[in-house]
Amino acid sequence: MQTSVIKPVEFDAPSQGGACSTASAWARVPDSPTQEERAALKNRAKALLKQRGAVLVAHYYVDADLQDLAEETGGCVSDSLEMARFGRDHAAQTLVVAGVRFMGETSKILSPHKTVLMPDLDATCSLDLGCPADDFAAFCDAHPDRTVVVYANTSAAVKARADWMVTSSIGLDVVAHLHAQGKKILWAPDRHLGGYIQRETGADLLMWQGSCLVHDEFKGVELELLKAAHPQAKVLVHPESPAAVVALADMVGSTSQMIAAARDMDAEEFIVATDNGLLHKMRLAAPGKRFIEAPTAGNSATCKSCAHCPWMAMNGLRNLVRVLERGDNEIVVDAETGLLAYRCIDRMLAFAAAKKANVRPGPDLAREQALFAGVGPA
Repeated sequence: MQTSVIKPVEFDAPSQGGACSTASAWARVPDSPTQEERAALKNRAKALLKQRGAVLVAHYYVDADLQDLAEETGGCVSDSLEMARFGRDHAAQTLVVAGVRFMGETSKILSPHKTVLMPDLDATCSLDLGCPADDFAAFCDAHPDRTVVVYANTSAAVKARADWMVTSSIGLDVVAHLHAQGKKILWAPDRHLGGYIQRETGADLLMWQGSCLVHDEFKGVELELLKAAHPQAKVLVHPESPAAVVALADMVGSTSQMIAAARDMDAEEFIVATDNGLLHKMRLAAPGKRFIEAPTAGNSATCKSCAHCPWMAMNGLRNLVRVLERGDNEIVVDAETGLLAYRCIDRMLAFAAAKKANVRPGPDLAREQALFAGVGPA
């Protein structure tokens, strides 16, 4: 008999960008299947994916079994935007998103006429929870002179209020571009990522004060001690981490950039400051190298997450099979919100394409409207 435990989770809850308070949420802790059950569940999931004509897209932070299953069945393992782009371009009309809710919403925004399912619709994100759409809209309204740039880790409704969406891999470039145009920026929701971008670009950023409960726990003092114990190790840090941790990094970057660094850097040992779910892909990309989790313990530690997102952990083989059997847990984004959110995502995608090709295509409003009007993309 399968059971689950409800785990209380605390997260930063700023109000209209002001000082943080602490709010409480919860996450389900699913029971772990035995080795025999895992094999049976994977086989069942493979059969159901084929039967439904569905494709599984998984984030780097979910359980290793789900990552392996996605790739074994023609899906993908990636960051949130690449998951959505893969699903958009895939022939499957049903996408199963193993991750957290904003990832399912982003997939639905880019593929509005596809069915998007998730193993658990309650799997969320502290950055999303800590940036409610109504409060954020009020914050934007109070600063109408600023260009609104939001991180991917936000709800569809927050994206709908933004001028730009960015990921951790392109945020620096977009903000530098806006800064060069003399734009003042309203940034949300991660204060650590915003602070890193502000330090690197010199841009004028007014920041919402949210944080990722995983990355916020990494400790600079403890990382220094760990570096001293492993002097040959290179330190890889995600920019959602505190400034004291970023300052000790040999490389700062997104999940995909960290994997590439682990594979390509001339080192045999790495200290990694991000969700420990990424270590599975790192070990596959760089076999024979050693990966050590950056410390969340020690001085001033609370270890709310211990380097693993409690909501990512809600994705498992059992609820994947259940959603494939039932066809429930569908992500719904209303058309107006979807269209507005699509524009801020598309602006970033066009910027990335222009950066690569040195051309900036103009907005295709007719294509956007057709996409969300029930007639499909042009």
